[in-house]
Amino acid sequence: MNPLKIIFLGTPEFGAIILRGLIKNDLRPVFVVTTPDKPVGRDQVVTPPPVKTVAKENDILVLQPEKLKEITDKIKELNPDLIIVAAYGKLIPKEIIDIPKYGILNAHPSLLPKYRGSAPIQSAILNGDGTTGTTIMLIAEKLDSGPILSQEEVEVEEKETHKTLHDKLAEVSRDLLIRTIPDWVSGKIKPKEQDESRATYFKEVRKEDGRINWQEPALQIERKVRAFDPWPGTYTNWQDKKIKILKSRILISPEEKRYPVGKVLVVPQNEIGVQCGKDFLVVEELQLEGKKPTKSEDFIRGHEDFLGTILE
Repeated sequence: MNPLKIIFLGTPEFGAIILRGLIKNDLRPVFVVTTPDKPVGRDQVVTPPPVKTVAKENDILVLQPEKLKEITDKIKELNPDLIIVAAYGKLIPKEIIDIPKYGILNAHPSLLPKYRGSAPIQSAILNGDGTTGTTIMLIAEKLDSGPILSQEEVEVEEKETHKTLHDKLAEVSRDLLIRTIPDWVSGKIKPKEQDESRATYFKEVRKEDGRINWQEPALQIERKVRAFDPWPGTYTNWQDKKIKILKSRILISPEEKRYPVGKVLVVPQNEIGVQCGKDFLVVEELQLEGKKPTKSEDFIRGHEDFLGTILE
């Protein structure tokens, strides 16, 4: 069998993990398409996407169009057998969907039709799911609606963060995709249409979603701390400064001992506890704006005036 002519579309680390796997398993793309370099961090240093870095390390041509339509002619000229998408971040126009012989395969980190959209990993954590998974599907015009080629379940551990679950799903997606491609192109797989009645969506995560509403139950806030790690992070305000909550747990409290919502107390093990709409959030690790991350006990020692305040 002649090598497949493959184009790869991806942007963040999720896509980079999959691209490395393809290269290692003799599924090297002819060229890679990713988003333009952009300013990153406080100093706004212009930084290439992780997928571009992997491609350059392996001497693969990289294209970074603002819009995919700009390179439609180049894709037609190559006439690829297959296009693979992994967290590219932009919709694929129909004129490109129709080009490759074996279609466009997308690695999506959820068990479709559950959690379509851009935040499937955060969604699984926020909803307290015990399992999630990954889907290899054919791209269709409507977002994440194409036929399913293969799926694999993944356990969501009790203290799973976005980062840990992301890395786990990226590796499972990589391996599942590599197993699926030869079966798909040889005709061994019959695509399975998604059940539209079971489709669920989750809105795109924005920076402001990380702000804590202490009226919420501690259970939901603790999930946000894990789901929004490392971005956008969860934070609250104290004395006109932002405090990031980096690690936390729940402390069940009797309703008759309820304090004002947002009040800061000392809980067992000399840690910070904050009264939520229900129960306490025990803050194990936090970071005051402009400072380094610190353990709860050390923060109290250096900021005694923090105790008894009401967080906003």
